[in-house]
Amino acid sequence: MSAAAFAKGLLDLEGELTPILVSLVSKDSSMLDGLQDGTIDINEAKAQLHDIITSSEVAHYNEPMEFPWMVDGARVPKNAAQLLTDLAELTKEITAQVKMLSDDEDEKAAIGSDSPNPPYDIAKALGKAEIDTDRLLAGLPCGSESFLLMFARWKKLERDLYNERKKRFDTTQIPDIYDSCKYDLLHNSHLNLTGLSDLFEVSQLLADSVIPNEYGINPKQKLKIGSKIARRLLGKILIDLHNTRREVAAAAAESDIYNDIMTVSSAKRKERSYYEEVKHECVERSISNKKGIDLDDSHEETKYCLDPKYANVVEPERRVRTRLYFTSESHIHSLMNVLRYCNLDESLNGEESLVCRSSLDLLFKTRELDYMSYIVLRMFENTEVPLEDPKRFRIEMTFSRGADISSLEGGGKESLLPDDHTMPIMEPERLQEVGSYITLDKFDKMARPFAMPAEDFPPAAPQPLPVRFCKDIELRGKLQHKSDMMSGVLKRKTKRLQE
Repeated sequence: MSAAAFAKGLLDLEGELTPILVSLVSKDSSMLDGLQDGTIDINEAKAQLHDIITSSEVAHYNEPMEFPWMVDGARVPKNAAQLLTDLAELTKEITAQVKMLSDDEDEKAAIGSDSPNPPYDIAKALGKAEIDTDRLLAGLPCGSESFLLMFARWKKLERDLYNERKKRFDTTQIPDIYDSCKYDLLHNSHLNLTGLSDLFEVSQLLADSVIPNEYGINPKQKLKIGSKIARRLLGKILIDLHNTRREVAAAAAESDIYNDIMTVSSAKRKERSYYEEVKHECVERSISNKKGIDLDDSHEETKYCLDPKYANVVEPERRVRTRLYFTSESHIHSLMNVLRYCNLDESLNGEESLVCRSSLDLLFKTRELDYMSYIVLRMFENTEVPLEDPKRFRIEMTFSRGADISSLEGGGKESLLPDDHTMPIMEPERLQEVGSYITLDKFDKMARPFAMPAEDFPPAAPQPLPVRFCKDIELRGKLQHKSDMMSGVLKRKTKRLQE
């Protein structure tokens, strides 16, 4: 349902979610199975990263490196061990402050137990689209969270970060502390927690190095882990790209047949009116096909095409196919690692990366892939070249790191924080040089070794036919019979026309 709601916002639709919009969303939880396949390698990377942070054994050079992302544990600060200690101390301070607020809340609740005010409705709060300003003015946490829950959240982070008995840090908790701190800066800044901005700064320095390195501390390890996690997703992307190319080829073949009928010599036409009848039936059949009513039971998926009668576009015959993949942060990191490091595989030795050098630098300097981060693959068709030409289809890649947290980096000042508790989305960045592109064949060659083969995918689930909205259930058979009759008539008349 959330994916359908996102599609509604993307298409700028009004009103409630329509059944056809919900039917456009296909849920396949097996896409997330790759996390289990890469668990062993991820745990190994986390263990190596823990040793690098706690010992501060980071490879640093006096002179700038040509490829700084090739170093093990890239972006880990030199003083990572000291920052980790500061992180634990600041977390304790925040936890202590929240505990005091929680104790005051319990005391006020005990004193005002006979108050006629109704209890806070959590279910109602979760369904609200706007911030409850009354709670903020009353000095309560934003949303449905109470001070007790807020204290439990911070206490767990404090306890998991540093084990007092074993005297050992758990560096895997750094991203969780960073997210919790970011949440409170954005939504609970009115509580004026002392040291929260300092904690955000320290946790951000560590999280910017921990999060990307959890998926591999060097490019080869990132590629190995990424190919396991994003294997199924990348395979699905390749299938969709090639399906689109096959659709274009099939449409071009139909167009050639239609043009052949149009160019039949007039000397071979027995009657001009007869030719006009054939032409009319060809056009009528072509339009009916474009309306997306597929009556063949063997179709793999339901297709929704543009109706030229209602399309306010310059080229109604143009096919634009859009796929939205809603997935996890792990898959975003993994897919990005495969795209930029796929050329390091032995089978592709000597090939250039799918990502240009300047974009590799940009990705290395990108701090994090935040909420609403995305990768866009766009395939364009050049109709000026033949279908068999590799330059017929080209791929352009862009990405966005998601939410813009620059307002939080200013120390969490009230004047810089958004009033609606939201953050803008960063504009997309190109992964290739301006004016350059990658052919579909090149993209397939580079990504194929890391993608799940098409034959390993389970068969597509049968989709309900669009005629399910018709009142007469026998209409499907009638339409099929009529379609077969039209096809037979067209073949006979075409044969007579060619004679």
